[in-house]
Amino acid sequence: MEINAVFEGGGVKGVALAGAVEATERAGGIFKKVAGTSSGSIIASLLAAGYDGETMSRIIRQTSFTAFLKRGMLYNTAIVGPALRVMIKKGLYSGEALEAWIRGILREKGIVTFSDLPRGKLSIIASDITNGRIIVLPDDLEDYGISPGGFEVAKAVRMSCSIPYFFDPVMLRLNGQAAKGKTFMEQFIYVVDGGLLSNFPLWLFDEKEGFKSPERRTPTVGYQLIGKTEPQAHRITGPFSMLQAMVGTMLSAHDERYIETEKFVRTVKIPTLGVSTTQFHITPEQSDELYAAGLNAGEVFFKHWRPYKH
Repeated sequence: MEINAVFEGGGVKGVALAGAVEATERAGGIFKKVAGTSSGSIIASLLAAGYDGETMSRIIRQTSFTAFLKRGMLYNTAIVGPALRVMIKKGLYSGEALEAWIRGILREKGIVTFSDLPRGKLSIIASDITNGRIIVLPDDLEDYGISPGGFEVAKAVRMSCSIPYFFDPVMLRLNGQAAKGKTFMEQFIYVVDGGLLSNFPLWLFDEKEGFKSPERRTPTVGYQLIGKTEPQAHRITGPFSMLQAMVGTMLSAHDERYIETEKFVRTVKIPTLGVSTTQFHITPEQSDELYAAGLNAGEVFFKHWRPYKH
């Protein structure tokens, strides 16, 4: 059966989503259109490129997430360095390593820009903090005078994964009519993690297929990471640790608030086993457990789920 799929963001917990994807494929699910926020955008982009759940889970589990935490020697100076980087670059880490990683994986399948994919196959959610609006990539790029088809998928994924203060925001420059009448500085906008405004965009395909009768719609299944992490005490020793504590607290509170208010019978609910969004030093054992949790959650869901019944 064909389904549209929406993947929630969750940082390093994304390996659990890959487990749920594999369960979907085992149940006979075929992904027609996919969308995602933050780490969910990684899963969605790999699916759109042609990777199956088993392969993407292997890629993710073999990746050291700490490799994404790179910055120049100047900014590694104790206490002062990280704070200085945030002041200058607006993030503790660049995000370039993450972008290069996903770019390489996509190129293995011949995918560089959105034009290399069927139109509408992949949607990625990001947050335009300059104008305070959600961006659905690639379609909304037209509002900025940017060609949707020519935009690089890896850049879109990086934008969606740019956790505020943790990774640098991505700058876009307005072109054409969008830039008309604006000063040079006004032509630049800052884009960050899509989870800031819509961490679980289950509404996306509903809007696009809303005019069709229920029987003619492609059913949408959401993949959501659930489970509160245990509150963790943060030892504040300087600007760097303070920013880490702020971001960690913000993301944790956001996830808990959303989980408590959103209940969907068409959602695969995946336990996250107490792993936090920015726990980049996740152990191989924790990664395997998350994958198994996603696989089990998917199997349970598709054993009972019936489309068009909700």
